[in-house]
Amino acid sequence: MWSFRKWAILAALFAIIPSCASGKGPNKSPTVDVLNGTYYGIHNQHYDQDFFLGVPYAHQPVGDLRLQIPHSLNTSWTGPRNATEYSPSCLGYNQSTGASEACLTLNVVRPSGTKPEDKLPVAVWIYGGGFTSGSSSNQKYNLSFIVDQSVQMGTPMIAVSLNYRLHCWGFMWSQEVKDAGVGNLGFRDQRLALHWIQENIAAFGGDPSMVTIWGESAGANSVGTQLIAYGGRDDHLFRAAISESGAPSTYYRYQSPADWQPYYDAIVEAAGCSPASDTLGCLREVPTSALYDIFNNASIVPVHTLSGLAGPQFVQVIDNDFIQESATLQLQQGKFVQVPYLIGGNADEGTSFAVPGVNTTDDFKKVISNWGLDNATTDILAALYPDIPEIGIPATMTSAPPAGYGAMYKRVAAFQGDVNIHAARRLASQIWRKYNVPAYSYLFDVINNGAGPNVGADHGSEIAYVFNNVDGVGYDESKNPMLGKPKSYTQLSVMMSRMWVSFVTTLNPNLPKGRSHWPVYELENPEIIVFDANVTDLCYVVPDLYRAQGIKYISDNLASLFGH
Repeated sequence: MWSFRKWAILAALFAIIPSCASGKGPNKSPTVDVLNGTYYGIHNQHYDQDFFLGVPYAHQPVGDLRLQIPHSLNTSWTGPRNATEYSPSCLGYNQSTGASEACLTLNVVRPSGTKPEDKLPVAVWIYGGGFTSGSSSNQKYNLSFIVDQSVQMGTPMIAVSLNYRLHCWGFMWSQEVKDAGVGNLGFRDQRLALHWIQENIAAFGGDPSMVTIWGESAGANSVGTQLIAYGGRDDHLFRAAISESGAPSTYYRYQSPADWQPYYDAIVEAAGCSPASDTLGCLREVPTSALYDIFNNASIVPVHTLSGLAGPQFVQVIDNDFIQESATLQLQQGKFVQVPYLIGGNADEGTSFAVPGVNTTDDFKKVISNWGLDNATTDILAALYPDIPEIGIPATMTSAPPAGYGAMYKRVAAFQGDVNIHAARRLASQIWRKYNVPAYSYLFDVINNGAGPNVGADHGSEIAYVFNNVDGVGYDESKNPMLGKPKSYTQLSVMMSRMWVSFVTTLNPNLPKGRSHWPVYELENPEIIVFDANVTDLCYVVPDLYRAQGIKYISDNLASLFGH
């Protein structure tokens, strides 16, 4: 049964309160005057918050603006405009229901009654989804709960979430794309949204000098990408950053235009465009539904997953403009925006990326070789990740591997989690300290409802805790992460959410009466905080040494061998 609280939350989130834009009548709509005109939003009585939803931050990328860099809004209007509903999600991989090309919008949640002179800190959420799916309207990312925590703490903040283009609409690559200067479009969307926030958040009561960018998975890498964009140029768009299960270094080997060219050519052919023509111009004329079907045709654009590297990858590309060189190399050279960083991962990230059917060391080496590594390197990594189940992940798994997976499931899960998440996390923490910039690093080690011992604390399992989404809004009822769990799980959620708020508002995640001190990362004595709902204090500090040799080898060679 759903709790009364959950029903009340959903009713408050989805009900649009009828009222006059002028604020007359029994229910006054909040209004805000941005540079281009006035918007009216919704007052949420349950949380005493104001919502401004579906606010455009760019001209919508339709028609001639499809597959173009985003364009700032340069028009104004008279009379209030409606900001009471989420916009459509951006089109993505098998993401069409309720989705559209006209999706470049953001949402603002603030404590009700916030005035421009209040100058509250601002958290900007960037969703994950492998750069192929996701939406700011996903209620798993409901901002009301964490904003409410900030008010309860006496350190109120404003939260913003944004949409950005996905899949081929936002991350297509080829020589034609490079020559036209329209690569990295999804990241450019995010960047323009951050500029819009700088120009307009003060009208909502936010302080543009106190913005923290924050994301998970592809959103975490998006945060990292903004840190190294334009060679690490500081455009003063944010003063801090949070990456959950991601880092500035990419998840995959960098793609050259030649890597993508066969897929781009196949798209052009399927669209009926002549290779000798302006192919990008031709693609802009294809009806949206037809182009969506082409992009989602696996025989044209093969499906890729985090456990396999076949097909085109949707990641940063080096376009010699927005991205000038490898993110890893830029970090090593100090070419990044040097702001405080909260970064971490989950204990069993690799169970989400594990490759099925790995039964022998030769099978394991084949998985490693998928990263484009030679035999000598695969031999080294096979030795660094031996077939010893006791040191694989998840530690909670003591029975047979999940159906469809091989006998070396724990071995391959450890390697895949490290190469995708943990090596980049540890390397970023070390580099931040090398350049005397504060970094706070964490490991989340909680098994959620429905996860089971073979899954462990997998990719994305921390999200509900950080958002303080204790009732699992946005999750299938049976998959509420904290359903049926002890009270310590909801207590951990409150603690983590408040630590994130503390970082956004003070640049320090430590709480005044915290159960454990979260240390700044150090090179001589690197320590991380571990979140665990099954220990008395809900967290503890340990040296950052898990799988030290394997992760060091990966991070030492992240740019050279792994192409990150």
